[in-house]
Amino acid sequence: MKKEVLTSALLMISLALAGGLAGCGGSSSSTPPPPPPVNNVQAIAVDGGPVAGQIYPDAAFTSVTVCIPNSSTCQTVDGILVDTGSVGLRVLASALPGLNLPKLTGSGGVSFYDCVSFIDGSFLWGPVAEADVTMAGEKASAGSIHLIEDPSGFSVPAGCSNGGVDEDNQAALGANGILGVAPEPLDCGLACDPSAGGVAPPVYFGCLAAGNCLTAFVPVGQQVVNPVALFPQDNNGVILKMQALSSPAATATGSMIFGIGTQTNNQLGSATVFTLDDFDNFTTNFNGQSLTGSFLDSGSNGFFFPDAAIPQCAGNSVAPGFYCPTSTVNLSAQNVGTNNAQNMVNFSVANSVNLFQSNGSDTAFPTLGGPGFVHSFDWGLPFFYGRNVFFAIDGQGVPSGAPAAPWWAY
Repeated sequence: MKKEVLTSALLMISLALAGGLAGCGGSSSSTPPPPPPVNNVQAIAVDGGPVAGQIYPDAAFTSVTVCIPNSSTCQTVDGILVDTGSVGLRVLASALPGLNLPKLTGSGGVSFYDCVSFIDGSFLWGPVAEADVTMAGEKASAGSIHLIEDPSGFSVPAGCSNGGVDEDNQAALGANGILGVAPEPLDCGLACDPSAGGVAPPVYFGCLAAGNCLTAFVPVGQQVVNPVALFPQDNNGVILKMQALSSPAATATGSMIFGIGTQTNNQLGSATVFTLDDFDNFTTNFNGQSLTGSFLDSGSNGFFFPDAAIPQCAGNSVAPGFYCPTSTVNLSAQNVGTNNAQNMVNFSVANSVNLFQSNGSDTAFPTLGGPGFVHSFDWGLPFFYGRNVFFAIDGQGVPSGAPAAPWWAY
């Protein structure tokens, strides 16, 4: 099983698009009426995932409907991992058989591919395609998505794979795709736009039919996009609302609510807002450490943080990469935003081997944790149980009185 699935820190570029994805209107002598309410609630579930005979613990899944742009030719795909640590919809091409989405190409027969690398050393590769994406009553029209598949006729460029683990198939990924709803509109932004100049980062590649792939710039309007940012309304963020758990459970349910402050069911209320740095991170103070690269990541399946006092599970155990204390440890950590907003979080970490062996058919574990990186606390899915967690998208409008996005709140 994977310790972590996604990250925000490596590829996120904080940007504000002038006249970009946020809707902008001219002045008016009267206030226009608000748009009529739409269905903005998408069901999510922790249920083990779509791979037969395999349990993906602490992973929240949903479904998406993908269509050829401006058509009724569509397919609905379930088993899509909901991830607040990445941006964009990434779907296994094998999960969309017969849906011939238009691919992004350039001059000279060049086809454009997307590469996403995760902090656990894995990566995804595949072509960029245009699609309409529908969830609940919301539709993102003609946005770029990432079709996950190994290349045919050539190998994944070393600049993407970098010696990591290829997860371009369902068994390795543990899902049929990933829905990245981190607080950014694009998976790279201005750093990958032609206006950046210099050498393109290893996010987009232009490849000829026989290979010969080179890093490439792609205009922001054609980059893989957070579908929420393209909704006609409810496009400024998402709320993840998960049921509370105090012990392992067979399943867990929740909702992904689109928009913040746009309808009666997505008001910010008394939630504490934590503004973020240029890498979409905040600080977690834990055990005398100031972990400045911390983030909330529903795509990670545990609490991941550095603590040398907690034993790790043996490498040949059923829980490699997780913690195995002799008994459950009760801990606390303080989250601090760049706006100096603060909140103390109490959490517990149990012996992961015991969790899995004693609860063989369960999929939801509120006390699952493992070792993290030196300067970060990865608040994975266990953090979300029993909370409403808000993610405001950079460059989009925010509720009155709230700071400019991006930010998290709970």
